[in-house]
Amino acid sequence: MKYKHARIYDALALLTAIIVLILDQWTKAWVVTNLYPPDFGPRISLIDDYLILFYIKNNGAAFSLLANNVILVLLIAVAIGVISYLYLRTLNTASLWYKLIFGLIIGGALGNLIDRMRHSGYVIDFISFRIPQANFYFAIFNIADAAISIGVFLLFVTLLFGGLHQSGKIPPKTQPGQEATPAHPTTTGSEVLQSSKEHDAQT
Repeated sequence: MKYKHARIYDALALLTAIIVLILDQWTKAWVVTNLYPPDFGPRISLIDDYLILFYIKNNGAAFSLLANNVILVLLIAVAIGVISYLYLRTLNTASLWYKLIFGLIIGGALGNLIDRMRHSGYVIDFISFRIPQANFYFAIFNIADAAISIGVFLLFVTLLFGGLHQSGKIPPKTQPGQEATPAHPTTTGSEVLQSSKEHDAQT
């Protein structure tokens, strides 16, 4: 039964990755069609001046980091290796929560990887979050970036609080103020009968 549940969790992780991938590719295709050309195309305001859609080409990693940098290739390779290793370790095991987190990360990674293969190394970004009053302008990103970031954040929090929870547990044998209960030998029926006879003889 446990193995069956694990297989279902793996299937849900795959479904999560597929949903993220489809949503990411569909939104990017819509952006290219409706917000072309990049950098100079129309802009769509979703929430006043705080959340805006417009099309740019990103040659870097998530949130335009390390643009045109050879280190980016190494980081992507290392990240893919680590993600693959962690997921293989949880194959047929781990909880549904972990599976869904890996689904988010893998789906987002595949979305941006497809972009780089299709567009000669760049990805399509189009979501801009800003707070003009505070002169805050967050890096422009896409659905894949958001899925990866949310997945990594949830994984970090889960591992952190899971580790703290485990380290805070005190084994029952070492709890302060408690002494180990001495083990009592099991008394058999013949021993009880013999003890009763000796007691009757004494009386």
